[in-house]
Amino acid sequence: MTSNFVDYVKILVRSGKGGAGSAHLLRVKYNAKAGPDGGDGGRGGHVILRGNTQRWTLLHLKYTKHVFAENGQNGGDNLRTGRTGADQVLEVPLGCVCRDAETGEVLGEVTEEGQELIIARGGRGGLGNDHFKSATNQTPRYAQPGEPAEERWVIIELKVLADVGLVGFPNAGKSTLLSTVSAARPEIADYPFTTLVPNLGIVKYRDDRSFCIADIPGIIEGASEGKGLGLRFLRHIERNSILLFMVSCEQLEIDREYRVLLGELEKYNPELLDKERILAVTKCDMMDEEMQRQLRTHLPKGVECLFISAVSGQNIQELKDLIYKKLTSDD
Repeated sequence: MTSNFVDYVKILVRSGKGGAGSAHLLRVKYNAKAGPDGGDGGRGGHVILRGNTQRWTLLHLKYTKHVFAENGQNGGDNLRTGRTGADQVLEVPLGCVCRDAETGEVLGEVTEEGQELIIARGGRGGLGNDHFKSATNQTPRYAQPGEPAEERWVIIELKVLADVGLVGFPNAGKSTLLSTVSAARPEIADYPFTTLVPNLGIVKYRDDRSFCIADIPGIIEGASEGKGLGLRFLRHIERNSILLFMVSCEQLEIDREYRVLLGELEKYNPELLDKERILAVTKCDMMDEEMQRQLRTHLPKGVECLFISAVSGQNIQELKDLIYKKLTSDD
C-alpha cells in the first residue's frame, strides 16, 4: 500500500541520566569508621539507531513521539556499581539520516546492516567516595552525582539507496520501465503522479550480476521550491550513483524538458550535477525512424542519449549495458 511508505519522522528522544556515586562508609564490628566503600553509579541508557535491511520504511516509527532510555542506578555500599540503564534501540532502514530538529545539525547516517548510531548519549555514572580517599582525607563523605540525561527533538529522514535513480516529469514512463527491467510492480496508469512513493527494483544483468534502480515520483517545474511532491522526494535522488533522465518522445522539445529537470535538481542541491547522467527518450515504439531522426536535432549536448520503448523492448538491453558500464567504470 502506498500509504505504508513513511520516509520522515520527528521524535523526542531522551537518554538515561547517570546514577549517583555512593558516599557510604564501611562500618564493621570493631571499627565504626573503616573507610569509604561507596560504589560508582551506573551509566544511563543511550538512544540508538540501528540499520536493518529488513526495514524499508519508517512506518513503525510514525506514531512514536517519545523515546526515553532508562536511567542508570545509583552506586551501593561494598563498592557495588549501579546497574547500567537499558538502551533504547530504534531499527531503521539503510539510508537514514538523523539531524537535530532545532539546529539542523546532522548527527549521522545509517548505511550498513547492523550499524549503530547514538543519537542521545546516556549520562556517565558518578564516582563513589572510594575514589576520593587520600592520605589526608581517609573518610571522604562525598561522591559525584551522575551526569544529566540528554534530550532533543530529532528528525529521521530516509533517503532511498539505489544505484540508478529515474528522474522525469510525471507520466514519462518511469514506472513502466521499472516493471519491464525488474520484478518490481509499481502502479501504472495514464495520468500524472501515479507514483506517490519511491519504488525499488533489482535489475538482473549478464552473468548473474545486478544493480538497483529507483523510480522516484515525478518532478514538476518548481519542485525545488516545494511545488507538486516537491522536496519530499528530491532528497531520494541524492543517494543514487547514476541519474537516468527520462523524457517522453511526445514532448518535442527534448532539450528544454531535460534542462528544466536539470535546473530543478541544481536548485535543490548543486552537487547532484556531479553525478553520472543518461538521457532516455521514452515511448519510442510510437515513432518511425524518420521521426527519431528529426527528434535527434532537439537532443541536449553533453549527455549520452538512447531512444527506448519499455513496451516493445527497443534498446532496453543497450540501456542496461550503458548503465552497468558507468556503474563499474571506477572499478
